[in-house]
Amino acid sequence: TKITHHGKRADDIVKGMLIHSRSSKGQKEHSDINAIALEYFRLSYHGLRAKDKSFNAIMKTEFDESLATPEGKISIIPQEIGRVLLNLFNNAFYSVTEKNKLLHEDQLQGAPEPAYQPTVFLSTQRVKDSSGAFKIEIRVRDNGMGISRQVIDKIFLPFFTTKPSGQGTGLGLSLSYDIITKGHQGEMKVETKVGEFTEFIITLPVG
Repeated sequence: TKITHHGKRADDIVKGMLIHSRSSKGQKEHSDINAIALEYFRLSYHGLRAKDKSFNAIMKTEFDESLATPEGKISIIPQEIGRVLLNLFNNAFYSVTEKNKLLHEDQLQGAPEPAYQPTVFLSTQRVKDSSGAFKIEIRVRDNGMGISRQVIDKIFLPFFTTKPSGQGTGLGLSLSYDIITKGHQGEMKVETKVGEFTEFIITLPVG
């Protein structure tokens, strides 16, 4: 059992390293970022539900409808952006699930029942940067565990993970960061407060 477990983990790490080192062959296409984001949001949720029937969370969206028009579409590699968003959604759902488990354990030990609703929020918006250029902003926010100050500076480093052994390779956020910053000349940052929320903010150029 242990050989199988560690063999699978090694396999995941090697695959992640190959993806990291391989330059993307995908072609940029004018795409509806709202449709792509919503598709992967649902894919993440239903994928986790298929693995664990007890999993549940509230999904909230707020889309800039102008981005769904022909003029609002942006030039991206859809599969690459989808991979980034899927990783962020999976992490967000994981965080709210872990927080829910902790609160449930506290309740079992006699603490009052918390009015906690695991929630992941997705939004898109057309914004102007400091130079006046238009950008597309995608935000993925959860009301989960938050990220500590000791961890925040390391989350985009390869192989860094806070998940238990076998549940993460530590390559997801590193790969996502490279796709956004190197593959799409965008920006990716995070805002968080321990015990309250985490919000990843992706900014992509319109052109």
